[in-house]
Amino acid sequence: MTLRWLAKPFAFPLPPGRLETVLPPRPWAWRRLLVANRGIYGLLMATGLGGCPSKSEQVRPVVSAISECVYAAGTIKSAQQYQAFASVSGVIRDIYVREGDSVNVGTPLLAVASDVSRLQEENAALSARFADVAANQDQLREARELVAQQRRTMQNDQLQLQRQRRLWAQSIGTKLALEQRELAYSASRTAYDAAVARWRTLERQLSFGAAQARNNLRIAQQQARDFVLRSRVRGVVYKLYPKQGEAISPQTPLAVLGEGRHFVLEMQVDEADIVHIRPGQQVLVTMDSYRGQVFPARVTAVVPLMNANSKTFVVEARFVRQPPVLFPFLSFEASIVLRTKSKALLIPRRLLLNDSTVLNSQGQPVRVKTGLSDYQMVEIRAGLSPADVLTAPES
Repeated sequence: MTLRWLAKPFAFPLPPGRLETVLPPRPWAWRRLLVANRGIYGLLMATGLGGCPSKSEQVRPVVSAISECVYAAGTIKSAQQYQAFASVSGVIRDIYVREGDSVNVGTPLLAVASDVSRLQEENAALSARFADVAANQDQLREARELVAQQRRTMQNDQLQLQRQRRLWAQSIGTKLALEQRELAYSASRTAYDAAVARWRTLERQLSFGAAQARNNLRIAQQQARDFVLRSRVRGVVYKLYPKQGEAISPQTPLAVLGEGRHFVLEMQVDEADIVHIRPGQQVLVTMDSYRGQVFPARVTAVVPLMNANSKTFVVEARFVRQPPVLFPFLSFEASIVLRTKSKALLIPRRLLLNDSTVLNSQGQPVRVKTGLSDYQMVEIRAGLSPADVLTAPES
C-alpha cells in the first residue's frame, strides 16, 4: 500500500491488502500512522462513506489487523563513517589513493609537504644515537675503574692503620705516625665514596639522557606522521576533497571513509514521538533507489539529545535484510512499528463525536472507548460490536 506525505509518495511497507491513508498537512513533523485492512475501505465505498457523508449513510465496524507506526526519514551512512582531517597545515604533496579504493587501518591516504618536520626527525635520531647508553660505555668504564682504584687505596690505608695501631698497643712507634695513618685512611675512604657517587651519577645522567633522546625522537616521528593522513578504518574511500598542490589547514575536510559492507540507517524522529521509540523495534524501509521494495531493519540506538532547531532526535537502525548495493547519503523513508494488532474493531474517525461518541442506526448517541487512531481510522475498544450499524453525522 502507499501512504502519502502531502505531494510526496511514501511506500508504506506492510503486507498486501492495506488501506491507503492520507496524512494530515504537517510537513515539518513526523506523524504516527495507523494502517488498517483494505476491506474497510471497500465497505466505506459501498456505503457511500468514502466521499462526503449524508444523512442516510451507514456503516458497520470491521474487524481487521492494524499497525501503529512512526513515520521517519533520513539518510544511510556507512558503518564507522567519518570525515578525515589533517592535524597540520601545509600543501598536499602526494595523494596515494583514489575514490572507491579499499583501504585498511593505517593505509596512507595523502601526504602534506614538510621539510622542517623531516629535518627535525633526523636531528632527533642523531641525538638519540649520541645519547644512547651503549655509545657511552667508555665513560662508565672509566668511572668504574676509578672506583676500583679508590677501593684498593682505601683497603691499603686501612691495613696500614691497623698495623700502626697494633704497634702503638705494644708501645712501638709514635703518636704522630698513628695519626698520619688515620688521616690517610680517612682521606682514601672519602675519595672512594666520592668515586662511587660520581659513577652512580654518571649512570643516571646517561640513562636519563638516552631516555629523553628516545622520547624526543618519538615526538619528532609522531610530528612527521601527522603530515601523512592515514585511514582509521578498514573500508572504502568514498570521497577525496583536495587536489595535489592545494593548501590545507586542520579545519579542511580531506576525505570521507567508512566500511564497505555494513551500513547504518540514520533517521530523524519528532520529539512528540520519541518517547515511543526504543532499540529492537522493527523498521520497514523504502528507498527511491529500490522502488517497490521493502527492507526490514531494527532500531539499534536512540541518540538522547534533541536538535533544538528541528525539534527532532536521531534514531539509528541496522538492516535485517540489506540491499545488495548501497552508498552513503542515500535517502530513505521508514515506518517504525510501535504496535501491531491482528484483530481490532475499526471505524472511520469521522464517525466520532467529541472523540467518545458515535450515532447508532437510529441516530442515537452511543458512548465508546477508543484505542489506536490516526487521521482517518480509529480503534473501538468498548461500546460497539461488529454487528452494530452506525450513522454518519451530518457535516
